Amino acid sequence: MMQTGQAVMMPLSPPGGSVEEHDAIPPSRHERSGARGRTTRVGQILQSLEERVGTRSFAHWFGSQVAFALESNEFVVRVASPFFLNWMQKHFRAAMTAAASEVLGPSARVRFDVDGRLSAALDDEPARQAVEPADGDVPAARTAGLASGASGPRRRQNETPHSRRSADLADFVEGDCNRLALTAARQAAEAPGARFNPLYLHGVVGIGKTHLLEGIHGRLRRRFPALRVLLLTAEMFANHFTEALRAKTLPAFRQRFRGVDVLLVDDVDFFDGKRVIQEEFLHTFKQLESQHKQLVLTADRHPRLLLKSSDELTTRFLSGMVCRIEAPDTETRRQIVAARAQRLDVPFAEEALEYVAGRFRNNVRELEGALHCLATWHAMTGKRVSPSAARRVLADLERDCIRVIQPADVEATVCRFFGVRPEDLRSARRHRAVSQPRMLAMYLMRKHTHAAYTEIGRYFGGRNHATVMSAEKKVRQWVESRASIPSVAGDWPADELLSNLEQQLMAS
Repeated sequence: MMQTGQAVMMPLSPPGGSVEEHDAIPPSRHERSGARGRTTRVGQILQSLEERVGTRSFAHWFGSQVAFALESNEFVVRVASPFFLNWMQKHFRAAMTAAASEVLGPSARVRFDVDGRLSAALDDEPARQAVEPADGDVPAARTAGLASGASGPRRRQNETPHSRRSADLADFVEGDCNRLALTAARQAAEAPGARFNPLYLHGVVGIGKTHLLEGIHGRLRRRFPALRVLLLTAEMFANHFTEALRAKTLPAFRQRFRGVDVLLVDDVDFFDGKRVIQEEFLHTFKQLESQHKQLVLTADRHPRLLLKSSDELTTRFLSGMVCRIEAPDTETRRQIVAARAQRLDVPFAEEALEYVAGRFRNNVRELEGALHCLATWHAMTGKRVSPSAARRVLADLERDCIRVIQPADVEATVCRFFGVRPEDLRSARRHRAVSQPRMLAMYLMRKHTHAAYTEIGRYFGGRNHATVMSAEKKVRQWVESRASIPSVAGDWPADELLSNLEQQLMAS
């Protein structure tokens, strides 16, 4: 049976390996030389494992980005990536199984899980031994401390050069494009489950959805350390569910995900079209919602655009607060560039930063990529980053960021949104279910491809240029009057519908 007392959690071995326990964490490597005895079952399993694989191999493979837990008679090994998981299973499954059986008995099992948070950096906090409840599913970021007897603050990161610091709400640059979403994220972190449930954040890639999700996670951890907070991607949820089905451990899976206080799921549009996983997530959603537990979800699309999701799941997404994050406007881009440049500690000319903010407009990742290119150039040359240097160094990158939209891209996006076929748009049919998508496609094709009216008319069944000009004028009238346009995802105001179509077009 799983122990229900408290467990002292320390890193398994330097440097700074993230670990998590339901029973106990073994002493760090330098402690083993002085005291071989381990009193907890997890510690005994790891001692047996070390004897089987050798001290050097044990220290190398089990020292960082690995976490351990004991759930009944199941020894759980969590690693940072699927690649690492395959490696561990291939090389150490037999030794782990033997070690677990030696301590727990012949019914012992070993389970491997992927937890991407193990590769993230830990919060910067004073050195201490972390004490956590033994019966919760404790995220790895909270289980790091120092070996007993160590003094001074621990390192900011996992002490590995490739780990990343988790995003913080305080670092999120606020602007008109994201102010509502940021305010909602702060409210969810200040009073989880009290205001709206779920909080659903959506927008194109690279505009800060994951930043907000990680920021909520970090703030909740600091303000409410007793809460059980789980952050993962929708793909990770699907992987855990699939593994539970295969291993026939669904009760343990459900206990894990339905027993949390806050569930944060990134990229829930991954569930679109996956009926069985949707059903499982829906039941998890309903259980947590009924207990007033906070859910925060992110996606690239509005819930009504998840066309392959069940109505019940979609309406659940819509039942709380849906916030759209826009691509950053000019002023927000300037602030983002200035903040990122300050962290890089590179001598940028103000005009060079202005050039970056003005030229890379689609998302934050493009801005960061441009700054990293310039920082590398500075490291190579030792020169200050001037405006002329920025233009020269970023010329190729800027060209690669230009999205060339073809007429077929517009057609495919409109057909997908309205549930019509390309041959319908090119036909002579004048029914509203076809004519309105056709006019929108003509408008978007004119705007984003700059094709001639006659060329667009020929594309859509040999129509003349006057028909295309009339369609363009009609769409503008819809936008000005915020006319309602029906689609398979429900009725949409024309301006919002066009904006969603353009976001999908740019992301395709």
